[in-house]
Amino acid sequence: MKKDFLLEVLVQELPYKFIPSAIEQLKSSFNNLFKENALSFGDIKVYATPRRLAVLVSDLALEQETIEKDVKGPILDIAKNEQGYTPAALGFAKKNNVEPSALYEKDNYIWAHILVKGKKASEILADNVENIILKLQGSHFMRWADNTEKFSRPIEGVVALLGNEVVDLKIIDKKSSNKTQGHRYSQNRELVIDEPKNYLEILKKGNVIASQDERRELIIKEAQKCASENNLEIRFDNMQELLEEVTFITEYPVAVLCNFDEKYLKIPSIVTTTVMTTHQRYFPLWNKDGKLSNYFITMANYVGDNFENIKAGNQRVVAARLEDGIFFYEEDTKTKLIDKLDNLKGMTFQKGLGTLFDKTQRMIKLSEFIADKLNIQDKKDIIRSATLAKCDLSTKLVFEFTELQGFIGENYALLDGENPPVYTGICEHYFPLSANSDLPSEITGTIVSIADKVDTICALFISTQDNKKKRPTGSNDPLGARRAAIGIIRTIIEKNLNLDLLSIIKYSLSLLSEEFNIKLDNLIEDELRDFFIQRLLFMYEKEFSSSVVNSISNFSALENLSAFINRAKILQGYQNDSDFDKIKENATRVIRILKDNSYNNVDEKLFATEEEKALYGAIISHSGNIDNLDEYIKSLKVLINPISNFFEKVLVMDKDEKIKNNRLALLNMLKDKFSVICDFDKL
Repeated sequence: MKKDFLLEVLVQELPYKFIPSAIEQLKSSFNNLFKENALSFGDIKVYATPRRLAVLVSDLALEQETIEKDVKGPILDIAKNEQGYTPAALGFAKKNNVEPSALYEKDNYIWAHILVKGKKASEILADNVENIILKLQGSHFMRWADNTEKFSRPIEGVVALLGNEVVDLKIIDKKSSNKTQGHRYSQNRELVIDEPKNYLEILKKGNVIASQDERRELIIKEAQKCASENNLEIRFDNMQELLEEVTFITEYPVAVLCNFDEKYLKIPSIVTTTVMTTHQRYFPLWNKDGKLSNYFITMANYVGDNFENIKAGNQRVVAARLEDGIFFYEEDTKTKLIDKLDNLKGMTFQKGLGTLFDKTQRMIKLSEFIADKLNIQDKKDIIRSATLAKCDLSTKLVFEFTELQGFIGENYALLDGENPPVYTGICEHYFPLSANSDLPSEITGTIVSIADKVDTICALFISTQDNKKKRPTGSNDPLGARRAAIGIIRTIIEKNLNLDLLSIIKYSLSLLSEEFNIKLDNLIEDELRDFFIQRLLFMYEKEFSSSVVNSISNFSALENLSAFINRAKILQGYQNDSDFDKIKENATRVIRILKDNSYNNVDEKLFATEEEKALYGAIISHSGNIDNLDEYIKSLKVLINPISNFFEKVLVMDKDEKIKNNRLALLNMLKDKFSVICDFDKL
């Protein structure tokens, strides 16, 4: 027999960032619980609002199946003696609830045939639910009252139903029941859940939309309706994080239209939208002509008809924030962006590695170096963009809204009349902002972006030469070095730039070393190379096996990233090819035999077998072109049979020293054919 199961944990308002993770953890934990206890079930759905976490399981078996099984006991020598069964055997019988007479002997052991009665689902749930809830992972957990246990926020109630019956359990100090609460402002505060399948509908009577997916759709629908009714537009394309946050801070979202003074539209629109979306959780609205309007929507978690206080409060808050913004903007624009360059002399970049002004000068030199490598003749815009790239860090607006670095610089450079590649490059030199976000759109921003990130990573490695524990490890990513490395690699590969990244790294190290008179560790270049290779492995771990990437990591990976990726794609394509497996097997065998031997001179007169002659002939007649790796690998297939015959009939380590060395030299010729593909001993 099967019934639906419901668990609801009623809490004080949860941090919204905890909720999505809790949903996944709960689903995984209950799935594991039922599988480990052999309880069949249908579907597991997890619902969450700021005040409750709920798990709804359909068609849960009411008890485990009763099973028969044979249990092995002590070895016969220990279990039995001349007088009969020993205490060891009797203890085994008692433990398994069988009479000693029911024990039997098999394979020199004592055995018992037992009947294992299945436990009830309600018992399994009662034993495990509290543990599942208290094992949820999150930050800033707390204790309350006299309890020693921690949870994200104080628990106010527990609903646990299997069918229409309450499952008797307790979470910290709250016993389960079939009663819960509706929305704080609802007229139906006290709710009784008769059975799990009615949970969502009963909560709606208490003005709670428990399904986060339904809540999200309602927010979109209500916001679009509100905007349309006022001849305005709302854009959800770049507001998925805001949409998720609002979904998890409301139980009953209602759209409220608000506005602010049009004078605030004078400041850059990115400032206004950042204030609204990031700081206040509002949805900005645009006019039909695409310009930002002075209207916005806030989603109130409210039940009622009077929204005037909500509207007035939100308008007052946003006006105060925007008033700061317009003041900072007016102060910043009293001087040009280039005039702020000297301000960087007072801003530390990294302890022991100077100021942001010093970093800017290195970025200029690195940008010129990269431009030369790309054969760019006119570097004027590139140099100008690198010069201005960090200037907005000294502005009042960026000091207040740090997430707008680059965007403010772009806006101010535009106001100053800088060329389009210059102001676009200022903004885009921070791109990509995350592992999968947009890359710089033009070459100016691309070059300055690479220069900035290489300088940052090299500076980090130099500053930590004496304390390497401060370099990126685990979840620790100082100066965003890992993200920067991924950005550099993505940019070079996806923009198909013919750049030697290793040479840029070496030049960056030399600039830092000379400027601050720092002696470089002998290993620092190799450490940086390994750091970037590890990022490559991480980026392509789903596309290429680690063995493929490792086998070609010494093949100028950083010197030519595009060629490296192409080589990896070709080798990955051969991973299930039977002929390539034979090539791999032969190459590995040759490497193992040769070790460090470097015999190169083959003397045909010393060949003692036909197999040696055949292999030598096949090697010298082979003419594959390594510039086309795919065709080269295919061309090696003609060597498979001669190699197999050689190893089957010929003893390489012959007693005659000259013959042995000649055969080793022959294998070295063969090794040369293989070694241009990859390091086969790592594949």
